[in-house]
Amino acid sequence: MFQSTAAIAGSGFMGAAHLEALRRLGIEVSGIASSSHDKATDAAKQMGLSKGYTSYEELLADDTVDVVHICTPNMLHFDMAKRALKVGKHVICEKPLAMNSVESGELSALAQSSGLKAGVCYNLRYYPLNFHARDLVASDELGRLFHINGCYIQDWLQFDTDFNWRVDSKKGGALRSVADIGTHWMDMVQMITGQKIARVFADLSTVFQTRTSDSNTRVPVDTEDCASILFRMQNGVAGSFFVSQVASGRKNTIRYEISGEKGAVAWDSETPNDLWLGYRDRPNQILNKDPALMSANAAALANYPGGHNEGYPDTFKQCFRSFYEAVEATSGPAPWQFPTFEDGHREILLCEAILKSHQQESWVAVEQP
Repeated sequence: MFQSTAAIAGSGFMGAAHLEALRRLGIEVSGIASSSHDKATDAAKQMGLSKGYTSYEELLADDTVDVVHICTPNMLHFDMAKRALKVGKHVICEKPLAMNSVESGELSALAQSSGLKAGVCYNLRYYPLNFHARDLVASDELGRLFHINGCYIQDWLQFDTDFNWRVDSKKGGALRSVADIGTHWMDMVQMITGQKIARVFADLSTVFQTRTSDSNTRVPVDTEDCASILFRMQNGVAGSFFVSQVASGRKNTIRYEISGEKGAVAWDSETPNDLWLGYRDRPNQILNKDPALMSANAAALANYPGGHNEGYPDTFKQCFRSFYEAVEATSGPAPWQFPTFEDGHREILLCEAILKSHQQESWVAVEQP
């Protein structure tokens, strides 16, 4: 189906997730680059790729590569994305797009001026039922929206002996749980409602001031483990959400509930093929993921029949499908357009407003691009 050739920078969990989705789409992957040639060679062998690049420079110099997938630690995103665009390659970058809004703004502007396709991997919006929820909102099935609430919670940093490079602001950025997972939740509800978050009031918490590093030494922690955030959308709709990486027993839980004057809709990633529909004056419903019962836009993202579950790996596939359709202009603008560098820039502006709100203990308006 697709004629483009991809290459991957980064051999960790995300690199493998990107590769699997690309293979499912039939997209050729030329090779992989990592932090060293040896590591890239080992990764290529383990992943069944023909080439481990000696460096990122070699990857960029490969004329057969049309699209670069950036799956490296956060502090490398800006430089790698900028260099890829400069040499004329389309880019899919893991989130966050950059370490701050100065960098992300530059990347967004560069992407627009280059004419290249540049996307950020907010893949979790691509659970099919999220697009059915979006169409319910757009068609006024819920009526005027009243409020939104939800969470994104995990437990992988539950103990002070749990450590990852993300806890260090120099490597991951000033925000951790909000930037790492909270941005997925914000992207999801903004896509569903068609509204941007305009104002925020945030309270951040670091439950462990030090952690035991990989070298078995205690190191200070300057990023948040959890956060409570109030917000107002552009149209005045109120909302709140909670983010945590220290929530016992929760491995990767995303929930939202959107309430309106005619009804409500709720979704939980632990049961991703069910959408709850709530009513005041008639029985509530559970819509199972079934292309025959969903809106046309949502059905187009459900590639298996009703009763056949689709989950996390499928979100990457659908995200990349929309991106490569745009790269190759195989069809007109899709109703599920991929998250762009501009979207990635907006998310970083949101994160900076959240951090500022916490520091000032006040409501803060989100700067607009």
